[in-house]
This record gives sequence, structure tokens and C-alpha cells, in this order.
Amino acid sequence: MPAAPVSSFEGNHLLKALSDADRGLVVPHLETVTVGRGEILFEAGSEVQTIIFPCEQTVVSLLITMQDGRRAETATIGREGAVGGIVSNGRIPASTQAVVQIGGRILRIDSVRLQDAKRRSATLRDLLSRYGDCLLAQVLQSVACNALHPIEQRCLRWLLTLQDRLGTDELPVTHEVLAAMLGVQRTYLTRVLSALQAQGLIRVGRGRIQVLGRPEMEAGACECHAVVRQHYEAVLGGILPGFAR
Repeated sequence: MPAAPVSSFEGNHLLKALSDADRGLVVPHLETVTVGRGEILFEAGSEVQTIIFPCEQTVVSLLITMQDGRRAETATIGREGAVGGIVSNGRIPASTQAVVQIGGRILRIDSVRLQDAKRRSATLRDLLSRYGDCLLAQVLQSVACNALHPIEQRCLRWLLTLQDRLGTDELPVTHEVLAAMLGVQRTYLTRVLSALQAQGLIRVGRGRIQVLGRPEMEAGACECHAVVRQHYEAVLGGILPGFAR
């Protein structure tokens, strides 16, 4: 696999935030790959050998699967971040399954290469540690949200989070996928979406959901979306550009 063009890192906010010196340590070892929806990047329990940086509108979900086959999402990762062992050293088993939610371009680097770059650069270690803290905040807030908040608010939180990653009002997501991410039956989710559409917040189409009223959705969602976003801005606001829409 050929190395990625030097300019290709700009599709990912985390890579774009690197200093020139840190880019010299990382960018030459990046590979460009195109992934499709539903593609599994790694399984829970498998050794994570590459770190993945989604670019542009590519989105990856981290999923937990129970013994009975039910799944729930713990984090949504797009162009603002990365998937894999960002903070830890060495190749370690994955705790979740990573699945491509929206296909597109990714950049990836061998975990050994990234660990070597981190050893050589304190600023790179700091940036990735900051991002790791933000990702953990998203996961922990998701745990609390799933336990305490009704499905309508959780659904709005998920749609707002996806819009943050995509930067568009048109969200290419099906009822089936959204139900799986939220851990509910598809028929139940359909009723929830119909109610949100009746309120004028969204328009449901075939294989996509259109955001009609972002401020109204934020007002109707639980506090979890705002809490996570504020944490990202507090920890990385001076480093990463905002979740541009």
C-alpha cells in the first residue's frame, strides 16, 4: 500500500492539528484506504494493529455486542478523531468492535509506527492524550445517557452527534442502523422517528434523515450531547477546529 499524499491528512482534524515537526513523524507512514458501510475494522478481543483516522464524512461506530446478539453503540467517531489504541502503548486487545457507519476515505498507520512517533515527541503525546480523554468522556456520557434518559432524547443526541461529524443536514442512516446503535427494536424506533417528524424536527426519507431544526433538536435532546461537545471544546478547542457544519 503506497503512502498517503502529504496533503491528505487535512481530511482529519486531529492530523491537521499536528505541528510541522509532528507531521514529519506521522504523515510519511500514513496509508489511504477506502472503506464501505458495514465494514468491520477490528473485532472485540482482537489485537489492534493499526490506528485509523476517518476523513471527510467517514464515520466509525464503536459497538458492544452482548451474548444474545444485541448491540449498542458506545462512541461515534468521525473526522474529529481516531479509532484504535491512541493513548496506550503497544498492540493491545480491542474492547469493542469498530464498524464503518458511513463509508469513505480513512488514513491508517501501524500502531508500532505511531508509538515510536509518540516516544519521540512530547507534543504528539499530549495531543493524543487530550483526544483520548475526550473520547473517554463521550463513552462515559453515553453509558449514563443510556441508563437514565428516554429513547426520544437519546435519539436526538445521536442524530446531533452524527451531524457534528458530517457537517450536513442530510444524514445517510437507515431505521435499522439507528435502531441497532440505540439498542432498541426497529418498530419502536420507527414510532419515535415519526413523533420527531410530527414535531417538525426531522424529515424521514428512505435511507436518510434530514435535520430540519437544529436549535429545536438541541433543546429537546438530553444534556449529554452538549456536555460532550463542551468537553471537547474545553480540552481541544485551542487545538482542533470546531465540529464545522
